[in-house]
Amino acid sequence: MGDPAGVGPELCLRLLQDADVARLATPVVFGDAGVLRRVARQCGLAPPVRIIGAAEWQMAGGKIREPAVWDLGAVAADAVQPGVVSAATGRAAYRYIEAAIAAALAGQVAAVATAPIHKEALHAAGIPFPGHTEIFAAQTGAARSCMMLTSSQITCSLVTTHVGYREVPRLLSVERIVEVIELTAEAMRRIRGRPPKMVVCGLNPHAGEHGLFGENEEDRWIAPAVAAARQRGLEVEGPLPPDTAFVPARRLTTDAFVCMYHDQGLIPLKALAFDTAVNVTLGLPIVRTSVDHGTALDIAWTGRAQVSSLVQAVLLAARLAVPSARDQASLEQPVSADM
Repeated sequence: MGDPAGVGPELCLRLLQDADVARLATPVVFGDAGVLRRVARQCGLAPPVRIIGAAEWQMAGGKIREPAVWDLGAVAADAVQPGVVSAATGRAAYRYIEAAIAAALAGQVAAVATAPIHKEALHAAGIPFPGHTEIFAAQTGAARSCMMLTSSQITCSLVTTHVGYREVPRLLSVERIVEVIELTAEAMRRIRGRPPKMVVCGLNPHAGEHGLFGENEEDRWIAPAVAAARQRGLEVEGPLPPDTAFVPARRLTTDAFVCMYHDQGLIPLKALAFDTAVNVTLGLPIVRTSVDHGTALDIAWTGRAQVSSLVQAVLLAARLAVPSARDQASLEQPVSADM
């Protein structure tokens, strides 16, 4: 359910009623039924109909045929204050994620789509992860992973994610950049149905101007990584100056941009596709997608949250998990909406 104090519960309620999702997948929300009922009353939304406990879930083995909520009992409904960061909601959000990952690894759900969590709440609860991507990588034992955000307008993958700017250069290497290029190429091939065309951004202004800016990161790491990827048969260009990499003409001919740090990719992506982009964690043994926005504590439980990004996340998760799902009326297994 994401963080219960954020927009996750409202998004969950809207998702359970979404006709486009119902045609392609069976959503099961991993969360707290009490919180969802309270949010439904406050926002004037339909409450969840099918509530499942742990015993019923295990007996069903994930074979749920109608939209449902797996009530994990992680936080009491009256203990949640909408819009307020707390350790209790951080612990609850983490519990939902753990259960969803376990269900996916056990084959009980076909994919996991996550609602937003709050990093301060996780920290307050003593959970040592900066975000979803790192939690999924650790709990699935992924040897390599990266974050990719995709939409019809633009797709960006990130070499580094939730770190401060001064940490970025020391986290770059030829191996890491090649890894992200390869993961991105594999994912885009599945999404587009053909080999993708990719652009790799430089780290510094003007892509370093051959060492005039920065510490020669482009020549030391980025250009060699691009050359190595080309040798492996991938269609990739770069390093390009970040300030001109995303211009309209370039976007028309580029399937995905590989970016060196968080905001380099997310600023253009959110400017162009804030309500429709989907976050995908690449390299995992399970399919995981997510909304591309945060907990929006300022509008939590007000009935104003837009569900479009979560709907797109679930639809993409279904297509990635079951390649023929595009033509199916439903999936054999549900898609977990970890909210």
